[in-house]
Amino acid sequence: MIVSILVFILIFGVLVISHEFGHFLIARRNGIRVNEFDIGMGPTLWHKKRGDTDFCIKALPIGGACIFDGMDMVPGDGGDEGRTRVTDEHAFPKAPVWARIATVLGGPFANFLLGYLLAVIIVAFSGTDLPVVQSVMPDSAAEAAGLEAGDVITRINGQSIHVYREVSLSSAFNYGDSMTVTFQRDGARHTVTLTPKYYAEDDRYYIGLQGGGTLMRCNALQIFQYGWYEVEYWLRATYGSLGLIFRGHFSMNDLSGPVGVVKVVDDTYTEARPYGISTVLLSFLNLTTLLTVNLGVMNLLPLPALDGGRLIFLLIEAVRGRPVPPEKEGMVHLAGIIALMALMVAVLFNDIGRFFH
Repeated sequence: MIVSILVFILIFGVLVISHEFGHFLIARRNGIRVNEFDIGMGPTLWHKKRGDTDFCIKALPIGGACIFDGMDMVPGDGGDEGRTRVTDEHAFPKAPVWARIATVLGGPFANFLLGYLLAVIIVAFSGTDLPVVQSVMPDSAAEAAGLEAGDVITRINGQSIHVYREVSLSSAFNYGDSMTVTFQRDGARHTVTLTPKYYAEDDRYYIGLQGGGTLMRCNALQIFQYGWYEVEYWLRATYGSLGLIFRGHFSMNDLSGPVGVVKVVDDTYTEARPYGISTVLLSFLNLTTLLTVNLGVMNLLPLPALDGGRLIFLLIEAVRGRPVPPEKEGMVHLAGIIALMALMVAVLFNDIGRFFH
């Protein structure tokens, strides 16, 4: 467990540093002063001033922040009560709106870039799983539709399929809806429609395909191509999971915070350890890829206090030609922070309950 906690702290540090460095780099490129670069939240354990920025490590590994100069203030002439005048040309509100939009997007973009770099490493060492059918379950939807071993699935419901896990993902996210499957057989293209069958023993619907695709070792060019497909897979998995939440198919037990991630790290280490250090490292790289893509997507959600929430206000400003009154935006973000903290506390207690179950 000590190893798992240390690995979690390392993964957390990599994710947060990459995210905040994305904000930091774009801000500096646009002449915006960064007052603080925080890793974690809560009391400060360590800090060092470099230039205009105070780099801090906080006590609680539950987030991070880039605090831009004047971010919560607006330009003005000092005449409006309740407003703070911003005259420094390096303050966040003084930057052009598109520079501020780029700065907000910098964090999620850095997470996706990190995910891609990790995915390229994973594919280079472990290859990829081509979407080739290994076998078909008897009396299944796939058998009824005429699918056979050796078929190469290329599209499902209009979406391109590049790795076999995308086939499994489409099955996992299906709740009895019909699916249009396109596949290649002996050089010919075929399209069929099937409806997954419900299996009560697992309480889910199955297409009826077995196996895990065909392993392919990638050459120097293919690792970059299939590295992107790896990131695309995790993007689909994240967005698909969010869709299931909004459709009411996920419960509180399906959400995890830091304690839950520690448990996942521990389970990953326990399962991979018998196969050697290389398998352990690749497993952790794979987990980090999932988490960094997940972090990037979650931060882009149009929710108050997240990057996506700030982005909405900046886009409104770009369209209107003037910012939303800061007191109104501040109230929205404050409500979002309160709701987010309440959710984090609820998830924390839920994680602790499952951890010691």
